[in-house]
Amino acid sequence: MTMKVLVSDPLSEDGLNILKDAGLNVDVNTGLSEEDLCKIIGDYDALIIRSGTKVTAKVIDAAKNLKVVGRAGVGVDNVDVPAATEKGILVMNTPAANTLSAAEHTCAMIMSLARNIPQAHMSMHKGEWKRSKFTGIELNGKTLGIIGVGRVGSEVARRLKHFNMDFLGYDPYLPKEVADEVGVKLTTLEDVIEHSDIMTIHTPLLPETRGMINLDQFKRMKPNAMLVNVARGGIVVEDDLYTALKDGIIKGAAFDVWEHEPLDEKEMKLLELENLIVTPHLGASTVEAQERVAVEVAEAAAKFLKEGVINNAINAPRGKLDPELAPFLPLAEDLGTIAQQLVGGPVKNMEVIYSGPVSKRDTKRIGIFAVIGVLNKIIGEKANIINAVSIAKSKGITYKESKLDDSSTYDAVEIKLEGTDGKITCVKGTVFAGVPRLTKLNGYTFEMPLQSDIFVARYKDQPGVIGAVGKAFGDNDVNIGQMVVARNEPNGTAMMVLTVDHDIKDDVAKKVIDAAGFEKAKFIAL
Repeated sequence: MTMKVLVSDPLSEDGLNILKDAGLNVDVNTGLSEEDLCKIIGDYDALIIRSGTKVTAKVIDAAKNLKVVGRAGVGVDNVDVPAATEKGILVMNTPAANTLSAAEHTCAMIMSLARNIPQAHMSMHKGEWKRSKFTGIELNGKTLGIIGVGRVGSEVARRLKHFNMDFLGYDPYLPKEVADEVGVKLTTLEDVIEHSDIMTIHTPLLPETRGMINLDQFKRMKPNAMLVNVARGGIVVEDDLYTALKDGIIKGAAFDVWEHEPLDEKEMKLLELENLIVTPHLGASTVEAQERVAVEVAEAAAKFLKEGVINNAINAPRGKLDPELAPFLPLAEDLGTIAQQLVGGPVKNMEVIYSGPVSKRDTKRIGIFAVIGVLNKIIGEKANIINAVSIAKSKGITYKESKLDDSSTYDAVEIKLEGTDGKITCVKGTVFAGVPRLTKLNGYTFEMPLQSDIFVARYKDQPGVIGAVGKAFGDNDVNIGQMVVARNEPNGTAMMVLTVDHDIKDDVAKKVIDAAGFEKAKFIAL
């Protein structure tokens, strides 16, 4: 029986032809509501979308035969990935296809700001001739600050180096050597803000980057500084942007992305500002980029449906795995996430070590999930089993696997991360009764199920600490699920690990640390 593919957003003819040439039955039906999509999705094996279609849990529940959702683009915010994973549906995207287009759009925005091109254009269309009003600046000799020196940020630097610009960069997860290769001097966020003539944002939207550019930062920028954002809405506080531009705190800005898209009524006031250049999220809107994403997603979907080959996967269905190894994938990802958050900065070396019977099996996929865990907070998007190792390499992370020849021990996965400061962070875990468990952390041995976010603290072993911790969390309305304590010797140092029911804010963590007298403590989001 021929497998059926539904294309619910516009896709290029080349992309459609790839699907048809693979022997798939392709239907193009765009502009569907959630209700309409639910009515027909049960007949299809694959769904190809762009940003217009919302693949909700309701749609996934109605998808009786669906095997893969292919997103022609990077972001999968319009797909309920956990629901798809739960149902064994593969979710694919095209993570690198938009990079060049986004970088070129950034350069266009920078040039438009420097030379007042949109404003001069509009003035000419009004029949005006006001040369002096639109006097611009040269980029030659100016300093470009890049927040997020990843794929797009690096490509922007490569292009603008020909304008003889100097580059400052802020990227807490990028080693210095990688930035040096593209001519970017890594420094602090404060240094970038204070010394840039033009600042461009290329960081993902994460809890720690949401609102990172606000009025306080605008006041520290040069009075003639300009800001460009072709990354994500929400990184810049838009009310503060309005104030900074209207009051002349900075000279100008160019924005392609917004907190709400399309703009809501509150955001429309930004369009009143003459010193703000705006575009409607066009960073990836080039003929070439759209062609690339269409071809890539079609090829990936066809290969998976016809050959079972997984490319550009956001998730990975467990049905394809050795059932003995499947439980170790979430364990490895959690261990990677814990280790990276404990390091808290750039990672230089990563080693995954297997012991026990699991070490006799093909552990390659387990290791890749460990890399995915390490990358989760670094790149702000879900790496996949195809690109995780290459992304890690691009971030300057050396990766290797080792196996201990010790069949007498229990199945275990251990991750060692070396930061650029030379410090080693080591976490170890196992799976028991199908549940991933943390068993060792930097030399302290214990057992803790990994079923929720955790709070880790090191402290001097003395009476009263556990009570102080419980009271401090209780006073701040934080519920403790489980607690384990480990120590190497009485009255030495000890390690406490707790599971908590929700995020612990920085101010709450500080209160707990102060109350308990912790030497070091960290909330880790899983």
